[in-house]
Parts: sequence; C-alpha cells; structure tokens
Amino acid sequence: MTVRLIAIVVMALALAGCGGDDSYTFYRNSPLDAAMRIHIASFDSGEGAAYNQENCQVAAELFNAQPGVASRFWCEKGRFQP
Repeated sequence: MTVRLIAIVVMALALAGCGGDDSYTFYRNSPLDAAMRIHIASFDSGEGAAYNQENCQVAAELFNAQPGVASRFWCEKGRFQP
C-alpha cells in the first residue's frame, strides 16, 4: 500500500465525524529525535472511544508496517496536546 493511499485512509477515518471526550490523536516521532511528538491526525467521531481508538490503531499499524520507515507511529487518548 502506498503512502498516499494510507494518508487518504487516515484522513477519511479522521474526518468521519466530530465528537468530544472520546477522541484519539495519531502521532509520529522524528527520525532525528525519537522523543519528538508530531501530530498527524485526530480521530473524534461521534461513534465513541472504542471506534476512534480502533481506527487510530489501524492507521498506526499501516504506517508502522511500511518498509524503510524510520519514524514510529502511535495513538494517544484525548485531543492533540502540543
């Protein structure tokens, strides 16, 4: 699966709706700084926390499974916090 297709899938899942407290945020680090947290997308549909967590995890797994990717991708519960 190409990076472009994965990005489209992530954006479609992230834009599925807009909820509140049940959101999950998708992050990556930098290949140059493993401690860096870079916001990629927010999953905050009105379907609830389990739905948002599952979609965020699917995105993280797809990105982490790509060969040659030096960054790590993960999900955190809650809205984006810089």
